[in-house]
Amino acid sequence: MLRECGIVGWVGFDHDVRAHRPTLRAMTATMALRGPDGEGVWLGRHAGLGHRRLSVLDPGTGAQPMLAVRDGRVLAAVTYSGFVHSLGGPRTDTEEVLRAYLRWGEDFAGHLEGMFALAVWDERRECLLLVRDRLGIKPLYYQPVPGGVLFASEPKGIAAHPLGRLRVGLDGLRELLASVRTPGHAVYADLREVRPGELVRVDRDGVRARRYWRLGAAAHTDGPESTVDTVRGLVERAVHANLRTAVPLCALLSGGLDSTVVAGLAARELGSLRTVAAEVPGSTDGPHARAAAEALGARHESVVLDAAAIADPLPRAEALAALEFPTGLGDFHTSLYLLFRAVAEHSTVALSGEGADELFGGYPWCHDERARDAGTFPWLVPPYLVRADPDGPPADVLDPGLSTALDLVEYRDAAYRDALSEVDHVDDEPRPDRRMREVRHLQLTRLLPILLDRTDRMSAACGVEVRVPFCDHRLVEYVHNVPWSLHTADGHEKSLLRAALPALAPQRRKSPYPAVADPAYELALRAQLMHALEDSSSPVLPLLDRTRAWHLVVAPIAPPGHDAGRRALELVLGLDLWLRRLPVTLSL
Repeated sequence: MLRECGIVGWVGFDHDVRAHRPTLRAMTATMALRGPDGEGVWLGRHAGLGHRRLSVLDPGTGAQPMLAVRDGRVLAAVTYSGFVHSLGGPRTDTEEVLRAYLRWGEDFAGHLEGMFALAVWDERRECLLLVRDRLGIKPLYYQPVPGGVLFASEPKGIAAHPLGRLRVGLDGLRELLASVRTPGHAVYADLREVRPGELVRVDRDGVRARRYWRLGAAAHTDGPESTVDTVRGLVERAVHANLRTAVPLCALLSGGLDSTVVAGLAARELGSLRTVAAEVPGSTDGPHARAAAEALGARHESVVLDAAAIADPLPRAEALAALEFPTGLGDFHTSLYLLFRAVAEHSTVALSGEGADELFGGYPWCHDERARDAGTFPWLVPPYLVRADPDGPPADVLDPGLSTALDLVEYRDAAYRDALSEVDHVDDEPRPDRRMREVRHLQLTRLLPILLDRTDRMSAACGVEVRVPFCDHRLVEYVHNVPWSLHTADGHEKSLLRAALPALAPQRRKSPYPAVADPAYELALRAQLMHALEDSSSPVLPLLDRTRAWHLVVAPIAPPGHDAGRRALELVLGLDLWLRRLPVTLSL
């Protein structure tokens, strides 16, 4: 069975696509890092599908694109990335996906469980279906073009087609800078991301999208003990479902609650488990991870990443090329990329605790009334967005005219209103429960996609498949409707998860993924920014207020925790790398 893969395709109703095999192969080749173990291409008259594969289960079977053939005639073809774990049977899950479509038609997506992004071309009806899993674990983009559509796991696959383009306007920059994710939008103009839980149909009448799943509200009728028992069963089921593999598997372990629960359940079932942790300057995770691994009887590896390794321009460029857009969190992405590069030396599959904070209310702002009730996304309320230092470098280094045109305050406000409008409520819900339902819905639909995308891009670029049991949709549906009082019953964050699996729950409070605290890292970034500002051909210069940008180079280094200047440095360098390395056109 084939799991972590890259998919691409082209539907052209006014073309004979069979005459354009080199084009489809060029699109497919851009997915080589996502699928280093092989390539497949299928071409019909009006559709072409491409696939790059990473073999995880039964490496000798399940080649893609996969066809359903009857009496010598192709009925349908599928190209698929992900891990469907509910259908069972001796067949590969690619075969099961294809059989599910032939049995249920467009309703087949609701019968799939797991993480997936897939495309089905129905040769009989001449229509394409693009489908993404319910939480958006696996990425999938598409771009309407004259006479059809292009699609790919990553925008670079679309850009490899002559009709594809990566054009960025003001809305794209707003998405980059606003620290929110608008479902369905992409940084690139004319490009759309298939929404989590969405099915997109493309035929001669155009492109139409519908949701086959959304996060809803339901009254919670279980008592406290029953709730704890149900959560325990759902977590155990989710971890069990993600253990199936024929290649080496490990667990990412920080020593915190989420990763320890996942690793502990995996070790209990497998009997032997490798765990891996990143140790970066400023991190306190190392001793906790080692202690947790020892308690679990796991074989533990610490991946030590110093400031020089994370500041190295080469891995920074590789991480940015994998992400395909810049952020102010370059150290997070580069360190994660280097971690997965180390993971890939011994394991092809990694288990992660991603999603538990969003689901169980683990973030500090969930317990901060001021942030919860601020009338915006709580992670945008200082000190959670940045710890601004009034005496340090200014964070706004963009050209004043561009800053005015972007109007990020209004963009965030509009995004917040739109996100709130999607939240379902139950009747007569107490105000604290109602508000925390909103906060957790915002986290699951506007924050978690950012983190899942980061994890997917960094791991896929290293040929590693990451599985996220806490994003199992049955677990999400149940826990989302549990009253907030059960999430805080013992005075700790994530009380419900601790109560469900007390034997695996460390007493350590949440530790965020660490920023690099070593001043040598910031000094290295400042040197890189100085070179960019002195290069008259630098593509980032027209976007900047150069006086403020130079201030980032020469200002005193702020103490830990006051990282507005650091984030500005990361953003400017990321923009410079992005515009130099990727085929991006600015249309501002």
